[in-house]
Formats: sequence, structure tokens, C-alpha cells
Amino acid sequence: MSETRKDLYEQGMKIRRAVVGDAYVDKTMAGIDDFNRDLQNLVSEYCWGAVWGRPGLARRDRSILNLGMLAALNRGTEFKTHVRGALANGLSRDEIKEIIMQIAIYVGVPASLEATRWAKEAFAEEDKK
Repeated sequence: MSETRKDLYEQGMKIRRAVVGDAYVDKTMAGIDDFNRDLQNLVSEYCWGAVWGRPGLARRDRSILNLGMLAALNRGTEFKTHVRGALANGLSRDEIKEIIMQIAIYVGVPASLEATRWAKEAFAEEDKK
């Protein structure tokens, strides 16, 4: 791995842990094998390091964008992960509710209903901690 890629990976892992938490990252890393290793490296380097590490948007803003995009794409597992990340990045539950209201208008009511279910599941998991 080149020095630049190594730096991106390390920066990505630091940001990834800050946003979604050590437990989530440790669980993900424990599941790495020969089949998914390259994909996980790509996620850490480019998603978390190169993009989340850019200075142009605050992490809070990136969380808002991700919630909208993941709801639009119907990606429940990732939506719940990013609800937890949004909370870690300073969004309140009321703000997440407002994001879901925006999703209802621009993505559709079925997507917002599903996003509401996912958010409530993520909130319940957080409340157990």
C-alpha cells in the first residue's frame, strides 16, 4: 500500500470510528476475510478518508446528506448505522425527524415511513447502551 493510501486508510479509520463508533468498526473489521478485504479497504480509504476527510463540509452536514441518500436508496442497515453516526455528529432526534419529513416530500412517503422505522430501531439500540 502506498504512503498516500496508507494515510487515507488511517485517516478514514479515525473518522469511521468517530462517526459510527469503535464497537461497530471492530465488528466490521473482525468480519474481514479474503473476499471482502479489498472492499473494506476501499471503504476506509476513499469513503471515510478521502471524502469524509475533506474540509468542505462538516461531519454533521455529511450525516444529513447520507440519511437522505440512504433513505432514497432503501438501504436500511446503512441508514440505521448513519442515524447513530448523525447522533454522534451532533444531530438531535428531532432534527432526524425533520430530515425524515423532508424525505417524505422529496423521496416519497413509503421511504419516509421505512426511514422512521429504521430510525426508531437505531434509537432503541442507542438507548440500550
